Amino acid sequence: TIPQTVLDLIHICLAPGDDRPTPEQLLQSDLFPHTDPAQYRYTAPVFPSLSLRCSSLPWPLPPPPLHPVDHFTVPELYYLWQLAGGDAQSELRKHGLMVTTPPVLCLPSLCTSEGQTFGQPKQRHTLYDRTIVTLPITQLEACLDLVPRDHLIPLIDTEESLDKESRSLPLVIRERDVRYQSSRVVLYRRLLQAFPHRKKKIWSEALADVVPEYRPAIWSALLNIPSNSTALYAAIDKESWSPVDRQIEVDIPRCHQYNELLASPEGHRKLKRVLKAWVADNPNLVYWQGLDSLAAPFLFLNFNDESLAWSCLSAFIPKYLHNMFLKDNAAVIQEYLAKFSHLQAFHDPVLFNHLDDIGFIPDLYAIPWVLTMFSHVFPLHKIFHLWDRLLLGNSSFPLCVGLAVLKQLRAQLMEAQFNECILLFSDMPAVDIDNVVSTSMDIFTSTPPTLTWREHDCVREAPGPLDLCSLSVSVLKSEKVGRISGADLLSLANSSAKKVLCVDVRTQEEFKLGTLQDALNLPGEGAFSETGDLVGNKEELEMARRKGRVIAVVGSMKDRMDLTVAE
Repeated sequence: TIPQTVLDLIHICLAPGDDRPTPEQLLQSDLFPHTDPAQYRYTAPVFPSLSLRCSSLPWPLPPPPLHPVDHFTVPELYYLWQLAGGDAQSELRKHGLMVTTPPVLCLPSLCTSEGQTFGQPKQRHTLYDRTIVTLPITQLEACLDLVPRDHLIPLIDTEESLDKESRSLPLVIRERDVRYQSSRVVLYRRLLQAFPHRKKKIWSEALADVVPEYRPAIWSALLNIPSNSTALYAAIDKESWSPVDRQIEVDIPRCHQYNELLASPEGHRKLKRVLKAWVADNPNLVYWQGLDSLAAPFLFLNFNDESLAWSCLSAFIPKYLHNMFLKDNAAVIQEYLAKFSHLQAFHDPVLFNHLDDIGFIPDLYAIPWVLTMFSHVFPLHKIFHLWDRLLLGNSSFPLCVGLAVLKQLRAQLMEAQFNECILLFSDMPAVDIDNVVSTSMDIFTSTPPTLTWREHDCVREAPGPLDLCSLSVSVLKSEKVGRISGADLLSLANSSAKKVLCVDVRTQEEFKLGTLQDALNLPGEGAFSETGDLVGNKEELEMARRKGRVIAVVGSMKDRMDLTVAE
C-alpha cells in the first residue's frame, strides 16, 4: 500500500488551479530531505560547458593534490575507470540489480489491435531504485600511480611533448591506454577552460589525437560555436508542421539504427527537432537526403544538449558543404566531382585512366560521400576518427579523404570492370579508417592548393594576375588534368626542395624569349610520335616522377598545346 503522505503529494501535484505548488514548494515536504532548493535549479548548458577555474580559486592557493585520483573530475574518473576494465553493468549484476530474464517470461498477457499490451512484467532495472553501488577503483588507482606527476599538472604553454613514446603508438592503442588518456584529459580540460584564448593550442593538440571524453567540446571549439547557441536554438520553431516533415520522418528510421541511442524513440525525436531547426534557420537552403546522416554524429556526441548539436551542424555545413543544399545544386556538385577527378589524375594517373576507360566516373559513387561527408557510408566510430582530422582542414580535405579511400581499394579497382566496380561500392567494403586518415593527410599536404579550389566553395577577393580564374563546369569536366595557379607554380619552383619540374610546351623561339628557371622545353607540336610515345626528355620526366616532384605543363593561350601534352 502507498503511504498516505505520498498519496497526498500525488493529489497536490495533479490538482489543477492557480494554487498548484511549485517544485521548490514541493521540496519542502517532509518526504524529502531538507536541502538547499538552489541545488535543484536547472541551468541550461552553455558552451564552453567547462567553468573557469579562476572563478572559485581560494586564496591562498591550496597545495596540489597528493593522490592521483584527486586530479580528475567525476566524469573523467568514470571514463578512465572504464578504460581500466570497469563495467557498470557487471557491478549491477553482482548486486542483483540486473537480472537476466528469459524472453518467454517477458511476453505480455494481452495485446490489442491498437498495439496496447497488458500483463507484461516490468524488469527491476527499468524501475527507480535508491540502492547505491560503490564502484571499486583499485585497478584504476594502480594505473594512475604509474603516471608521472608532471603529466597530471601539465604546462599548456610548453611546446615539448611529455609522452613522445606513446604518441608514436597507433591511435586505437592510445585511446585504450589509461596512463596516456589520463594526461590527455587533464590537458584538454585546461585548454577548453581557456577557450577561445587557447583555440590555436586545441587545434595543434588535436593534430595528435582527440580524447573521446572531451570530443563534443573539442569539436565545438574547432567549429567556433558561439556561446549563445542555447538561446538561438530556443528561439527557433521546431514544432510547427513544415513540408519537409514527411521526408525527415522517412529518413530518420534509416539513419544509423544500429546505434541504440539514435534508434531509441527519444533519439528519433531529438534528431527530428535538430533537422527541423536547421531547415527553419536556413530558408534559402533545402533539405536533401543525407542531412540526417550529417546531423547524427553531432547529436550522438551532444545527446543531452540539442542546441550544441544544432550549432555544430549549422557551423559544419557552411565550412565544408557551402551551397551544397541549394535547391538547384547541380553546378556545385558537378564542380566538386570534377575537382575530385583532377585530384585522382594528379596523384594516381594509372588508376584514373583505368576508371576513366571503363566509364566508372565519380558521379556513380562519390555523391553520397560529398553530401554526407562519408557519414552515410561509415559507422559512427569510424566517422569520429575521420572527422577528428577533417575538422582541422579546409573544405578541400574531404576530396583527399575520398582519394585515400580509392587508394586503399586500388588493387581491387585495378582488376575490376564496370559491373564489378558498381557492386564493390554498392556495399562499401571494410576500410582501415586510420590508414585513410593518414593517407589523406599526405595527399592534402602534397597537393597544390589551387588544384582543389572551387568557385562555389566560398567568396574570395578579386583574383590577382597569378591567381586561378573561374572556369565553367563544362570546361572542368572536359579536362582530365587539373590546373594550378601561377602563384602556386612559383611557390613550388622557388622552394628549396625543388618540388616542381616545369615543362614549357611553347616553340623554341618563344622559349628563348623567357621561361621559368630550370624549365624543360618540349614543343607541343612534335612532343609525341605517331604511336603516341613521348619524344625527348623522357629521362628527366621519369626522374622527376620517381622523386615525387610535380610536373607542371605551361604553354600559350593561343594554341592550348599545354592541355594536350598534359593529358
